[in-house]
Amino acid sequence: MAELELFGRTVLEAEVSAVGETRIGGVPYVTFEADELSADDAAKLANMASIYALFRVEGTMLEPVELRSLDKLDSDLISIQKYQGKTNELFTKLLLNVTMLSSAFAGQLLERRFSVIDPLCGRGTTLNQALMYGFDAAGVDVDRKDFDAYATFLQTWLKRKRFKHEAEVVRVRREHQVVAHRFDASFGLSKEDWKAGSKLKVSVVNADTTKALEFHRAGSFDLVVTDAPYGVQHGSRTAESGLHRSPIDLLKAAAPVWAGLLRSGGALGIAWNTNVARRSAAIEILAQAGLEPLDEAPYQDFVHRVDQAIVRDILVARKP
Repeated sequence: MAELELFGRTVLEAEVSAVGETRIGGVPYVTFEADELSADDAAKLANMASIYALFRVEGTMLEPVELRSLDKLDSDLISIQKYQGKTNELFTKLLLNVTMLSSAFAGQLLERRFSVIDPLCGRGTTLNQALMYGFDAAGVDVDRKDFDAYATFLQTWLKRKRFKHEAEVVRVRREHQVVAHRFDASFGLSKEDWKAGSKLKVSVVNADTTKALEFHRAGSFDLVVTDAPYGVQHGSRTAESGLHRSPIDLLKAAAPVWAGLLRSGGALGIAWNTNVARRSAAIEILAQAGLEPLDEAPYQDFVHRVDQAIVRDILVARKP
């Protein structure tokens, strides 16, 4: 319901009101009131993480509304990877959506090729969701095993799907020293796109997130989207200070860097476990990094329990 309210406040032409839950025929639905939805509005709502179908209520009847999402690739790009600690792919989509809707570019949702970076990308769930939308994606992660796993997975997936592509892992050298490894891939959604030079790009660097500006130009991304470690099975890590249970230590070190990656009007969205870090502390850190935290409704309504040890929330901030 919070996601729907945010769509209504940011990108829909129709005014959305009375968002709630209603049981119809014993099935729970999220319902809302609005004037007639335009085709453009329906196309935007088609990308909600929570949407399965959209119906217009006509008396006691439900009339389907056609949905055409941004998805450019098969869903197994998101769902096929299985590993401990993987973020639920629907939540990843929600986090990307909320961040995108909070940027100055939200109105261009259906036509802009957003540039997205996940500075704690793990095995690439956020990157894959960005690619699904037809966006360019980048990532940074300090874990070499996760880096290798993602590079192997994406190359294998592109080959099996028979996409025209280029992909390689290279050493990044500075002053004759190897400082990082980088995985770069580009591919066309069709053979015609490939020939025309219209390619989606993904780039992942195996390095500490606090070094991200050493590998990416400042102000080159529309969105920074990341799911912070929850401090349960693993903690937050920086090269200088080691492993921490609280993501606050990581956020203090990384927030100025992440803010530097954003162009003006861009937005940062982060999810974390509120059991190990207070929302107010995270807001203060992002504000000190020069960002504008968004802390009114519906941004306060995304908190939810994941399991006994994790209560997850979303915090979004915009770069002036």
